[in-house]
Amino acid sequence: MRKILLLLLCVPMLAFAKEKKDDSKYLAGAVPEVNGQVLFQQTFAVKDKNKQEIYTVMRDFIRQMTKEEIQMQGTKMVMEDSVEGTVVGRFEEWMTFKKKPLVWDRTRFRYLLTAECSDGKCHMTLTQISYYYEEDNDGYNGRTYRAEEWINDANALNKAKTKLLWGSAKFRRKTVDRVEEIFTGARDAFEKPVVERKATELIEE
Repeated sequence: MRKILLLLLCVPMLAFAKEKKDDSKYLAGAVPEVNGQVLFQQTFAVKDKNKQEIYTVMRDFIRQMTKEEIQMQGTKMVMEDSVEGTVVGRFEEWMTFKKKPLVWDRTRFRYLLTAECSDGKCHMTLTQISYYYEEDNDGYNGRTYRAEEWINDANALNKAKTKLLWGSAKFRRKTVDRVEEIFTGARDAFEKPVVERKATELIEE
């Protein structure tokens, strides 16, 4: 009887251990800052393509992003400069944390995406990040959070930099994942034609 009781007491502990997230990917350095501004950036080589060819692919890729189902009215193309090889898009999209019956936890995710193209390479940056959270059904009375005060290392990690802080943790995880998805999609655009697609919603359990 005693063994059965001990086993029953261990079940919740095992369940908790199973549900515990591996946040190593999202700890110190996962959200980079440059001169006090959160700035994700990546430069990748594009073999055997010149500036104009790379510009065309990136222009089409960012245009296609603006058509994703998660995009909102604030999303628009800001610059398409073929001479400079620069493409800029401003985005306002839904970022979903949890979607279940009677529970839909989400925020507006706003950012500026830039692609600077040159012969044989592309430099991408994603910055000016903010969130509009807990709005009412009419889109008002929400709270705005800037990345620099919400998901950077100083505000989203404990002093030892070993744990995400409750509240901002889900924003940090989802932002890192979304940026990774965008940069990966940009690189993949050179492997296959850009086609209209639905953005993947990574919903936390």
